[in-house]
Amino acid sequence: MGNGALAIGPKLPRPSSTLLLRITAAEAVLPGVLKLTWNDGYEGIVDLRSIIAAGEIFGYVRDPENFGKVHVERYGHSIYWGEEGNEEVDFGCDRLREIAQEQAALIAHAV
Repeated sequence: MGNGALAIGPKLPRPSSTLLLRITAAEAVLPGVLKLTWNDGYEGIVDLRSIIAAGEIFGYVRDPENFGKVHVERYGHSIYWGEEGNEEVDFGCDRLREIAQEQAALIAHAV
């Protein structure tokens, strides 16, 4: 790493430059925590608890029963809660992937 970058955690798979990332599955594993699968085979755990803890907009998904009703948008570009076209809350595919990889790297570094 001659550029001064510090490598932390395992090398994470990078999507192909020609592959448009899409979420293929989403499952609530705990209130505020999701297991997500992308079309390139990557699976990650995304802890959204700190994000949804504050703010009126996240009130709907703070309820554990509602959080479990997560949906994958028709084309896999996002996940959402509510009805498609009238979503209560949504998160985009690319940002969720970034969060999953950041959190995986933190866990790997802590172990």
